[in-house]
Amino acid sequence: LSVLRSLMPDSYIQRGDQASIIGGAINFVKELEQKLHFLGSKKEEVKSDDVGEGSNKSFSEFFSFPQYSTSGGNSASVIGEKVGEIADIEVTMVESHANLKIRSKKRPKQLLKMVSGLHNMHLTILHLNVTTTCEIVLYSLSVKVEDDCKLGSVDDIAAAVYQMLNRIQQETMLN
Repeated sequence: LSVLRSLMPDSYIQRGDQASIIGGAINFVKELEQKLHFLGSKKEEVKSDDVGEGSNKSFSEFFSFPQYSTSGGNSASVIGEKVGEIADIEVTMVESHANLKIRSKKRPKQLLKMVSGLHNMHLTILHLNVTTTCEIVLYSLSVKVEDDCKLGSVDDIAAAVYQMLNRIQQETMLN
């Protein structure tokens, strides 16, 4: 465990107990995989010289089982419904910790509004990673679900994040 701990940045380990070290290692490996995939997609993008198409697919392989995901063109599928393209969202949870992956179009002050919105949902951000390419941004967050949080499942969290991003998009369009 001490060797494993020494291989990771301090920001991945909240406490020195075994569960925190292992959980931090899992998050660190996931982020490294994300960076590896991103660099691989960037390499393919440079090879193909097709920036528009490459940016649309850049992060698609990061999602294993997204609760919300874009399907083909300019629409998203939300449990069978067609809605405007807001974001791809995947939430996984272990006990009181959740990992969120969000892919969306870049919007002004989006990160600030997301951090504030997550705080208001009683989700404490433990780690945040932002990766961008062209007009697309991927947020990878590790959050602690606080005791007073009313979101009890991955679907509840994904739906709340989706609604928050929908509000951010609408505010951007009004301004």
